[in-house]
Amino acid sequence: MSDEITRPALDRTFSVAPMMDWTTRDYRAFARTLTRRALLYTEMVTTGAILHGSPRERFLGYSEVEHPLALQLGGSDAGELAECAAIAEAWGYDEVNLNVGCPSDRVQNNLIGACLMAHPDKVAAAVRAMREAVSIPVTVKCRIGIDDQDEDADLTRFIETVADAGCDTFIVHARKAWLQGLSPKENRDVPPLNYPRVYRLKASRPELHIGINGGIKTLEDCRSHLEHVDSVMLGREAYQNPWLLAEVDAALYGEPGPAATRHQAARALRPYIAMRLEEGARLNHITRHVLGLFQGCPGGRRFRRHLSENAHRDGAGLSVFDDALGLVPEANASTALTA
Repeated sequence: MSDEITRPALDRTFSVAPMMDWTTRDYRAFARTLTRRALLYTEMVTTGAILHGSPRERFLGYSEVEHPLALQLGGSDAGELAECAAIAEAWGYDEVNLNVGCPSDRVQNNLIGACLMAHPDKVAAAVRAMREAVSIPVTVKCRIGIDDQDEDADLTRFIETVADAGCDTFIVHARKAWLQGLSPKENRDVPPLNYPRVYRLKASRPELHIGINGGIKTLEDCRSHLEHVDSVMLGREAYQNPWLLAEVDAALYGEPGPAATRHQAARALRPYIAMRLEEGARLNHITRHVLGLFQGCPGGRRFRRHLSENAHRDGAGLSVFDDALGLVPEANASTALTA
């Protein structure tokens, strides 16, 4: 990774959450046609994948345009996490984030994700080892609690223990994770949101950077949360309604965004698509992330259908993407940023 390219400053005011199968390198490159300033996160990558998977490019590869970019790690062994953090820094990532929020059974069985909230000392040891291994920021993404934990006392104990190990940045999903009885999908919606608990955390620890995540859908919501916490993280809404990202730079950073229209964003992605096709990627693996670009626009359904029916075919190339784009009248898709 070249250090000669000037990279955007890392600013956590707004970020797109790490989401398995969604925040791939292709999605992140697409997101950059809409926002220069949002902090982007990889999918969670386990320490085992980095240390033992091959080729490493499969798990860590990205394009320079994706900066500022954070790698989210899944793991619990302090030594392995420290080694992976050092690898991430060498690859040029701007931040390493430890996943203490994922509720899936698969990661629980490997002591990864939300189950670590029951082991604050283990998380603290991991954070300490990672910080000693790198100069880039080491951050933690967690829940407000798991299962029968007390949302006040246990969350306070977790934050205090991990902060004492040197972590000064926490992104908090404002829901509990129920590791027994709810599926990962249900854990994204069923446990009630408790934004005031995250606000109280910030008020009680003003020296820490506290970000908030969970159920946030609009930039108006973001501005409201930013009155109480330091940063906001959007997940599914940023993916399913990507045009929302086109107003982030202006609304939250006071800077013009890279795309004035949806078509402009789509055209800006063409060189990246061409590059990835040359590398051997399949068109549908890239364009699946773009299906929501024309949501609510005349022709948007035809755009999605054309890509869905044709991008997976053998030999599908840029002409398929261009043909889909031609099904959306440009004049009708050039206005109305999502606020």
